[in-house]
Amino acid sequence: MISILIVGAGKSSTYLIDTLLKHTQKKNYKNRDSNWRVVVADSDEHNLKQKTQHYPNAEIAVLDINNTPQRQKLVKEADIVVSLMPPTLHILLAKDCLQFKKNLITSSYASDEMRELDQKAKDAGLMFMCEMGLDPGIDHMSASHIFNSVRKVASSITSFKSYCGGLIAPESDTNPWHYKFSWNPKNIINAGKGGAYYLEQGAKVHLEYEKLFDNNKSIYCDGVGELAYYANRDSLSYIDLYQLHESKDFMRATLRHPEFCIGWNALIKLGATNTEDQINTDNRSFKDWIMNISNYEDTNISVQDHVWNKLGLSDNRIKNMIEWLDIFSDQTINNGYMSSGDILLNILSEKWKMEEDDKDMVVMQHEIEYLFKGATNKLVSGLVVKGEDSNFSAMAKTVGLPMAILTELLMNKMIVAPTGVLIPTMPAIYRPILKRLEKYNIGFSESISI
Repeated sequence: MISILIVGAGKSSTYLIDTLLKHTQKKNYKNRDSNWRVVVADSDEHNLKQKTQHYPNAEIAVLDINNTPQRQKLVKEADIVVSLMPPTLHILLAKDCLQFKKNLITSSYASDEMRELDQKAKDAGLMFMCEMGLDPGIDHMSASHIFNSVRKVASSITSFKSYCGGLIAPESDTNPWHYKFSWNPKNIINAGKGGAYYLEQGAKVHLEYEKLFDNNKSIYCDGVGELAYYANRDSLSYIDLYQLHESKDFMRATLRHPEFCIGWNALIKLGATNTEDQINTDNRSFKDWIMNISNYEDTNISVQDHVWNKLGLSDNRIKNMIEWLDIFSDQTINNGYMSSGDILLNILSEKWKMEEDDKDMVVMQHEIEYLFKGATNKLVSGLVVKGEDSNFSAMAKTVGLPMAILTELLMNKMIVAPTGVLIPTMPAIYRPILKRLEKYNIGFSESISI
């Protein structure tokens, strides 16, 4: 009996859980039940039941991830652990996996704390595959596949830019921000908090969080149109992993609609995304909160006009976007002490909520320039995936399927697990996964220009 432990049953887990549970219903050549056991663990029993309701063979476990005995019992009984927990919690499972000699797959960035386990994982003969979702994940695999193809003909790769965004599909775009949550809402509040590092024309660039959304440039995405982008995290750390030391440009970036970036920039400058302050919200309204963080004192003008003056805003579109959030409302908050970021998160969780029939959209685009016979060629590789509804979303599909496919390949012994703390840039991993993703209509289209 092969036992698979999935930890996390949130927004991005649907396809991962669905794909692996379908395997438990298959019959083998002796007409017996599949020899797979899938256990899904999460702190939210409602999520667990909702995600597994169509599968009688599913096993669920209500788990407090910080309860060590409870957590370790589940890990010990598993053959492989697949984690969709928040990034800071993967390390708990990783240490358990080391102790009980289990392979681990996660969708999150490989943290410094996780990378410190690299040699221990190698010594134990274990695979800790991180960044195995969408971005990071499919971006690594598709880019690595392109690099290997281009290097067969190119004298050097001179520029690499990779863009990805989880957006709302046009038919479900019903708010002025052109955005709804298809993944963990808290991630949007924290997006960009560490600033960004990238390479531009051979020079290293560092942008602080407060400057990240200033003067966003845009690109054209086939089938979608113009989208704005902002640099994502530390792109420089991937230059070695991608072996692109000759490249003069190297950037990984996040895609959003242009209006979103302008509006979010205004919220940052207002202080509404600050997660470090503490505000007593008891008997105070959203307007009181805005008056507090904007230092409103001149009662001769309205709070709105004070904010517009403070931000130097004259564009009525952006004013309407911010007012649409109802941050100037007299409604009381009454949630005790909260950070501004948490107050904003509560607002956005309702305002940007996907309705049941809403469709989201994932857009990814790589732009690679390389020298071929003395001329600079530009290769553009693009991916657009639409979701079915708010449950079977494009985000859940592109995050969960790569993890599910890797799990299946390993459990069916179709590939040999590499060892160490890794990301999926090796051909033995990305080739079979990209091929299988195409069967789920997750494939890239390419064009080359000179």
